[in-house]
Amino acid sequence: MATGSGPALSVDEVSIGYFANITHATAVVGLAPDGIIREELGGTAAVPQIFNAGPSAIEAVNSGDVDLTFIGPNPAINGYAQAGGENLRIVSGAASGGASLVVNPDSVTGLDDLAGATLATPQLGNTQDVALLSYLADQGLRVNPDDGSGDTTVLRIPNSEVPAAFESGDIDGAWVPEPTAAMLLDRGAEELLDEAELWEDGQYVVTHLIASQSFLAEHPDVVEAVVRGVVRTNAWLNDHPDRAKAAFNAEVAALPGGRELPDEVLDPAFEHVDFVNDPLAETLAACADNAVRVGLLEDPDLSGIYDLSLLNTVLREENLPQITEDAGLGVQ
Repeated sequence: MATGSGPALSVDEVSIGYFANITHATAVVGLAPDGIIREELGGTAAVPQIFNAGPSAIEAVNSGDVDLTFIGPNPAINGYAQAGGENLRIVSGAASGGASLVVNPDSVTGLDDLAGATLATPQLGNTQDVALLSYLADQGLRVNPDDGSGDTTVLRIPNSEVPAAFESGDIDGAWVPEPTAAMLLDRGAEELLDEAELWEDGQYVVTHLIASQSFLAEHPDVVEAVVRGVVRTNAWLNDHPDRAKAAFNAEVAALPGGRELPDEVLDPAFEHVDFVNDPLAETLAACADNAVRVGLLEDPDLSGIYDLSLLNTVLREENLPQITEDAGLGVQ
């Protein structure tokens, strides 16, 4: 449990969740022992917690085991709706892009082959799961959202297990984030769809930072320090891509059971992700609509899910454009 230098902020330690994915490189690199997020926290210790997908991270926020977490849009939407808008706020963006539908070209050569195929997503109700179900619905393919049965079979498999499932032939493809998508491509898969193709300007929220409402209210200085670390880490990732890839690889390899990614996986995966401070609120609203449409969510009230005040304070200090678009979902 490393800390930066200087006195602690208003609390001695803060628990921060993230996934060991390139779409979470802001956290992976920023929370390294010498990372910028830790530096911004000063003497307040950062306690990382690693998750496979968003629903389990939301459970940790709700139980008080995690104070902030990097997460995708749909688990944040689901968690906020289920708690009646009383458990979390989105306080910053982190990343856009980095998710694809990749398939075995021997069994799926085009959209017409998705009927009867077996496809994987990381977890029921996670961001890629909703994206796949929504896309299949657009193609006229019906899938039971709860058990994944239907015209196309959808299996929920942790990212770490997807490559083995692909190699064994248990799945015909997967809608997954980086670097899992690049791992499958390295094993002979082909990209059927880059999710960016479905979004205006090719940008959509894949990772943002949420804070527990109680922690945000009690320790805004700590949340602001983490947000400042996010903004500065994103700038470093964008300005130093080669060093960023090396730093990400080193940190992932240091995790229990972790290992470095080869260049043929790491390079294309990093190129597939944009590190952004804007949480891209309009795309979160669209993700919510998709979840409702495929039967994973009843029409939610997302009023107040965003509190971008600390982010805009940091952006102003960094002489960067402030974020004025919250899709009408900001705290009033």
